[in-house]
Amino acid sequence: MKKLISIFTILIFSVACSQKTPAVNKTEFTKDAVSQKITDTNGNELPISDIIAKHKGKVLVIDFWASWCQDCIKALPKTKELVAKNANVDFVYFSLDRNSEAWKKGLEKHELSSKENYWFSAGWKNKFNDYVELNWIPRLMVIDKNGNIANYYAITPDDPEVQKTINELTKH
Repeated sequence: MKKLISIFTILIFSVACSQKTPAVNKTEFTKDAVSQKITDTNGNELPISDIIAKHKGKVLVIDFWASWCQDCIKALPKTKELVAKNANVDFVYFSLDRNSEAWKKGLEKHELSSKENYWFSAGWKNKFNDYVELNWIPRLMVIDKNGNIANYYAITPDDPEVQKTINELTKH
């Protein structure tokens, strides 16, 4: 019985640690990281630097998600509340779906097709995700008006730090 309890304790600890916040909160992207190509809903590949540049002058929230991710799906109502509460903030969705068909079905099913969406055709392991230490989804990042990282790591849209960061960046 003691062995069973020990194994159970180790298992719980391992799961809890798998979501840990990266040790370093990065504040800017490297050129290599943002050179990573990502696919838009029309099938065009473009570097992430183009997406960040498109939103320069505005606060940008990047929401990493996938249609197969139950935590992501559960978080979508809170994400939609965050979007509604922050009309002056741009939101983009970066999908980690396994293929474009699943991604596009997910966009329709979860009513995200009218939003700005991109898909990592390169999969989870790529230059951008490695740089931002993507270890869990959902995950949100808040980017300031100059294209720098203002909030590096949030795993829920209702994390108070997300709204606090948005408030600080939009009060001017």
